[in-house]
Amino acid sequence: MKAIIDLHTHTISSGHAFSTLKENVEGAKENGLKIMGLSDHAVTMPGTAHPFYFHNMKVIKEEIDGIRVLKGIEANIIDYDGNLDVEDEVVEILDYMIASVHGPCIKAGNIEENTRAMIKAMDNPKVKVIGHPDDSRFPVDYEKLVLAAKEKNVALEMNNSSLSPKSFRMNGLENYKIILKLCKEHEVKIMLGSDAHIYYDVGRFDNCYKLLKEMDFPEELVWNFREDVLDYIFS
Repeated sequence: MKAIIDLHTHTISSGHAFSTLKENVEGAKENGLKIMGLSDHAVTMPGTAHPFYFHNMKVIKEEIDGIRVLKGIEANIIDYDGNLDVEDEVVEILDYMIASVHGPCIKAGNIEENTRAMIKAMDNPKVKVIGHPDDSRFPVDYEKLVLAAKEKNVALEMNNSSLSPKSFRMNGLENYKIILKLCKEHEVKIMLGSDAHIYYDVGRFDNCYKLLKEMDFPEELVWNFREDVLDYIFS
């Protein structure tokens, strides 16, 4: 199967990415996507955009050069109660949020604290994806996380960047094998994310595809392959 959507992409507005929105759309088109989500880092991430940037996302067209563009954000989980660094006024503008833990934005807790933080973040109705829950520097009880994702109807991300040999995250491959096994067992859907920080990576999931095949993971549990993915995002 070929993915039709990539929700996890960054532009130069994130401060440490290298392409514009237009260039990312071009990359999405070249890589065969129908839908691209814009998910620049929220305000706690050092170097990211000013809050005005997110307030002004209303100017972005729903379709650019044949690609449906969704207005999102990669929100930072900022405490163990799952609170996010996104103002209510911005949440109203957004189509979706990815909620992630990042070292500059929260101190890694113990396994119970990290798990609670991710699960509580799922309570925000705009959170459709828990981003890269794969980093052993933030240990997580994966069975609890997967069962919570099923209960709250939130997708767990399989992050292509985390599976790269160049990734700074720890034990992504080993942790995704655990996550995929549990998601398969409990029939929990996942969302592939490129985590692209440059245009040519938008919609590229080579590392994910390889592991999905190895784990014999059901295609129907991957939102990126489903034509009804927008129904999920806007539910």
